[in-house]
Amino acid sequence: MSEEKVYKVRVGEKEIVIDEQVLGVLQRYVKVEMTLEQLAAELGLEGWEEAYEFVRKVPAWILWIPPTMWKTMKGMKTAREELRG
Repeated sequence: MSEEKVYKVRVGEKEIVIDEQVLGVLQRYVKVEMTLEQLAAELGLEGWEEAYEFVRKVPAWILWIPPTMWKTMKGMKTAREELRG
């Protein structure tokens, strides 16, 4: 059985795994008024500078992908890898 693809973004010495929870926070940041300070607090970052660095490093398509598509896409990659197995 293969491992699921994990998306990670490195900010300073931290490595943030983009999962459904982080995806939800990112989408709230993009769609409603949320400051970089608020984003940093939600993600456990030191301040707005780290939040800014994180947002810059996240691929744009991740910011806009619907959560259901995210789950489906991750499941498809796992199934494809198992078939190749």
